[in-house]
Amino acid sequence: MMKFPSCFIATVSLLQVLFFMSVLCSEKTDSGGFSVSHLTSGERHSTEYCAMYDICGQRSDGKVLNCPYGSPSVKPDELFSAKIQSLCPSISGNVCCTEDQFYTLRSQVQQAIPFLVGCPACLRNFLNLFCELSCSPNQSLFINVTSVLEINSNLTVDGINFFVSDAFGEGLFDSCKEVKFGTMNTRAIEFIGAGATNFREWFEFIGQKAPPGFPGSPYAIDFKSTVPESSGMELMNVSAYSCGDSSLGCSCGDCPSSPQCSNSEPPPPPKKDQCSISVGPFKVKCIEFALAIAYMVLVLGLLGWALFLRPRARGVSSDREPLLKSMDEDEANSANMQYDENLALKGRETNGTQLSVIQGYISSFYRSYGTWVARNPTLVLCSSLAVVIVLCLGCIFSQVETRPDKLWVGHGSKAAEEKQFFDSHLAPFYRIEQLILATLPDKSHGKRPSIVTDDNIQLLFEIQNKVDRIRANYSGLAVSLTDICLKPLGQDCATQSLLQYFKMDPENFENYGGVTHVEYCFQHYTSSDTCLSAFEAPLDPSTALGGFSGDNYSEASAFVVTYPVNNAIDEAGSGNGKAVAWEKAFIQLVKEELLPIVESRNLTLSFSSESSIEEELKRESTADIITIVLSYLVMFAYISVTLGDAPRLSTFYISSKVLLGLSGVILVMLSVLGSVGFFSILGVKSTLIIMEVIPFLVLAVGVDNMCILVHAVKRQPLEFPLEERISNALVEVGPSITLASLSEILAFAVGAFTPMPACRVFSMFAALAVLLDFLLQVTAFVSLVVFDCLRAEDNRIDCFPCIKIPSPSGESDEGMTSSGPGLLARYMQEIHAPILERWGVKVIVIAVFLSFALASIALSTRLESGLEQQIVLPRDSYLQGYFTNISEFLRIGPPLYFVVKDYNYSSESRDTNKLCSINHCDSNSLLNEISRASTVPESSYIAKPAASWLDDFLVWLSPEAFGCCRKFPNGTYCPPDDQPPCCSDEGGFCGLGGVCKDCTTCFRHSDLVNDRPSTEQFREKLPWFLNALPSADCAKGGHGAYTSSVDLNGYESGVIRASEFRTYHTPLNRQGDYVNALRAAREFSSRISDSLKMEIFPYSVFHIFFEQYLDIWGMALMNIAIALGAIFIVCLVITSSLWISAIILLVLVMIVVDLMGVMAILNIQLNAVSVVNLVMSIGIGVEFCVHIANAFLVTNGDRDQRMKEALSTIGASVFSGITLTKLVGVIVLFFSRSELFVVYYFQMYLALVLVGFLHGLVFLPVVLSMFGPPARNIAQIHLR
Repeated sequence: MMKFPSCFIATVSLLQVLFFMSVLCSEKTDSGGFSVSHLTSGERHSTEYCAMYDICGQRSDGKVLNCPYGSPSVKPDELFSAKIQSLCPSISGNVCCTEDQFYTLRSQVQQAIPFLVGCPACLRNFLNLFCELSCSPNQSLFINVTSVLEINSNLTVDGINFFVSDAFGEGLFDSCKEVKFGTMNTRAIEFIGAGATNFREWFEFIGQKAPPGFPGSPYAIDFKSTVPESSGMELMNVSAYSCGDSSLGCSCGDCPSSPQCSNSEPPPPPKKDQCSISVGPFKVKCIEFALAIAYMVLVLGLLGWALFLRPRARGVSSDREPLLKSMDEDEANSANMQYDENLALKGRETNGTQLSVIQGYISSFYRSYGTWVARNPTLVLCSSLAVVIVLCLGCIFSQVETRPDKLWVGHGSKAAEEKQFFDSHLAPFYRIEQLILATLPDKSHGKRPSIVTDDNIQLLFEIQNKVDRIRANYSGLAVSLTDICLKPLGQDCATQSLLQYFKMDPENFENYGGVTHVEYCFQHYTSSDTCLSAFEAPLDPSTALGGFSGDNYSEASAFVVTYPVNNAIDEAGSGNGKAVAWEKAFIQLVKEELLPIVESRNLTLSFSSESSIEEELKRESTADIITIVLSYLVMFAYISVTLGDAPRLSTFYISSKVLLGLSGVILVMLSVLGSVGFFSILGVKSTLIIMEVIPFLVLAVGVDNMCILVHAVKRQPLEFPLEERISNALVEVGPSITLASLSEILAFAVGAFTPMPACRVFSMFAALAVLLDFLLQVTAFVSLVVFDCLRAEDNRIDCFPCIKIPSPSGESDEGMTSSGPGLLARYMQEIHAPILERWGVKVIVIAVFLSFALASIALSTRLESGLEQQIVLPRDSYLQGYFTNISEFLRIGPPLYFVVKDYNYSSESRDTNKLCSINHCDSNSLLNEISRASTVPESSYIAKPAASWLDDFLVWLSPEAFGCCRKFPNGTYCPPDDQPPCCSDEGGFCGLGGVCKDCTTCFRHSDLVNDRPSTEQFREKLPWFLNALPSADCAKGGHGAYTSSVDLNGYESGVIRASEFRTYHTPLNRQGDYVNALRAAREFSSRISDSLKMEIFPYSVFHIFFEQYLDIWGMALMNIAIALGAIFIVCLVITSSLWISAIILLVLVMIVVDLMGVMAILNIQLNAVSVVNLVMSIGIGVEFCVHIANAFLVTNGDRDQRMKEALSTIGASVFSGITLTKLVGVIVLFFSRSELFVVYYFQMYLALVLVGFLHGLVFLPVVLSMFGPPARNIAQIHLR
């Protein structure tokens, strides 16, 4: 199923840290004391003079406050000067800060360094801003203390003006605005600048005075860009480095405007093939215009041929008309009498000529075989049934496959191989359990009101409480959510819910301020400590809300609650047993308790679990039993009526064929069971489609042949012995039945080339079922026809053959078993055929059908690929509403991973620079290209830059990130100062003393080569990084965010077998979006792999299900072409007529094309199911054509006479035995509870029956009468 996880997995840290930086000179505020204006004099604003010097107080929350006293700058000692130079290279000589102030500065900026160190120019500008504020010897020139606060009888700074030039402000912002924070797949400015869009907004954010207990500056900083006149002050205007500076260059991902990146523009959107031609004010596609021109040319050619060539043809043949007219009715009757006499002869070759070789063999076989069956019906019936029953015994080994990945993902699928590689080397994607609560649309304007209210949040707490109390039983163990949920950090579940803004604790709801706090967190979820989730990571509102536009989270109309659950690589299905048990209990809770509660509040609730689709597919197996049974009953009733005669009521119980019809239905069931049994013995699992659809299809196919066989027997003269009648009937219809059945079998078998397992297995089962059904028809059913004839001749009652009644007086046997032409036969002979003989009608028919075909070609180009998930589920499934809400409400797409195979991290390899996106990385590196692609999401379907473990690892190693990679004197890992053992778990004082006081950075700059670790350094420190917890002092720790991003198995060799870089797709709402997103990701990876000479592939949870649609058109056309080719060869071999085979091929092509046009009109998507249906439509369409074509081929006379004779002889059987039988069975499927049945079987097969009927009984006769092959003048067996 489609996953829509939130970005929690991407975030790991106590990123509240970040808005520390505005603090710089202090650490938290106190509310005691009072503020006064602090006036200054001219002498205070001069060079080498300080505005604030030393620390004069400390707030109750521990933040130190500067002294507001001006004083001359101080010359530091050599060691202190070196320390200042290491952090603030622009400051030399005297300074305006003490060592304590400097350490405060250093401890604060170390929290920002991990976010910016990847772009040295940005980091340097950022540090310069605060170095000048804190330690510049000319501090008084641009700092003016505006207010002070008394704490413990000491005056401290409460507000300042900081005069900064616009040039520096713009330079600082421009160098930092595009710097990426990979862990969160976003820009660093979102964290250190609250998403500022210019330097003024950034300065305003930095200068805000934070309330007690909140991160931020303890005093107000008012940034000014102009100085007061005669104040003696100046703007702080140190040089700002450009991010494209050669000495402090940033990567292309962090600095797209860099000169070295100017040639690396984002990939242009793919040019869509929208060739169009303007016709006046309208625009039409080129293909539609070309088809319109072709249609006009063909119609004009047809009219020209009809107007000019036909009169000449009539003139040539006019001398023959008197001879034709001289045959009066008596001569015709005489000819018929002579013909019937000839039928009694053994040879029956009236003209002394022979049939074609193949037809001769087939006719000879059926003549001998029919005689033998009529003499030995019991032997044939018992032996044929015995073989099939033996096959049916294999059903005891039958198994039904319901796992979606096994049903819809082909063997050898590239996406399946990629998924297996991802799951085995990294980690399987987590399971998703989800709730979506939404408001109802307003009746007046149809807009959904906001769901973000106090009452609704309280309801969410109530729901969460019930979910937390779920205890599912698994092998005697009570399983709760905490036992199975994903815990990236600590022991708290990474639940994606608005309740995370209250730490999932209902007591915090009132304490934090209810909905007001939620709205505050919408804007400060990355900065405020109180907005951090219980699992210590920011919660992006877009992952917990739905139904809003832009960033207007308060307008959201839906809560989206997601429970990520640990997944396991599990082929047998037992590894996730606990999760599956909990999911069942979760669904039961929602249905029985949560739904009533939510609906009582006038809200809607949709829900899903990871196992929901599989469970609903299992339920669907029993959902349509009534529909299938009803279909069989209707078909059985129709067969009984159709096979029987229509005599007087007094003989109905003799002439009816109820028992014969029931026997035919049983034979169909046996053929289906035999097919299932045969493949079950071979270990092939069946599917729900097989169990439900194949019996119907085989019945619809089998009924045709049964009707044709029985009608052929009924047409035989009664004076012939029974053996003769059976033999003659088989000779008459046997070849066409064989041709039709063989074509159907081939068409079904072609579907076995379909990669989708469900459709491939369906085609295999159906092909064998049709084959068995055909064999039973020409064996067991013919035997049953013999028994039925014997029953009727012996005046035994249908259904009760043991009861014999005396023959009614005055009625002959002939009247009981034979009757004149039926209503349909008379219609075909007297109305239908004469109408089609008219030349005007012929031209209209050709023109109309040709227009349908060309219009269908144009429409078929609009077919969309895909298979909506709602289609495969029961109509009453709770997932129907869930999938609808997913498309309507979710504002984040599925995660997308770019997986790199065999990354060589050794210092001799350039692979590191080919992948990373910080300074010194290649401009066309993988991560830079991903970042560039995210700027054109409409074509790349990539929403964000990628989270990069490699970038964060290199930053974590950097000596500049001095709070990250640290070591104890003994060389073991030393965590940041705000983590145990440096800081106590109870939240006590975290300072520079204690056990971590002697920790040093892992490396000095001199230890690295071009800021890159050596092979040994990389090998040693990578596990440290992946186990490092993120925190305020170092947000780049890899634990949680990257725990499963790197495969460490065998990495000691210098090669990492697998690693991934995570980003997100844009929201994907339609099936076409998923297909296009997969195609775009594949094309991107292929291009990058070729460019970097590395093996890279994209992976997302939906790829495995949508891969088939990348080449669905190629697969469809190939299968259709193979089926048409196979049927053409079969027709050619059996009929020995290239001409008639080509006409049948033309009609079949038109049937398929018209069916595709109907699919476009009905918005039926192109997928493996519809492709199999299209291929099967060729086989079924043969039945509408082959009987008429074969009758035309073996009839004497001119084309019109042969067309009329074919319709009169076989047309009624085609209509009643093929068209109506299929129509009756198809209509019943409309009442199915499965949308899959309704769309892909009812709609498509109804269209097929109507299109096939029109082509077989209207278009084909006209084509044969105009362009059919000449008569062979061969021996004909016209049995009337």
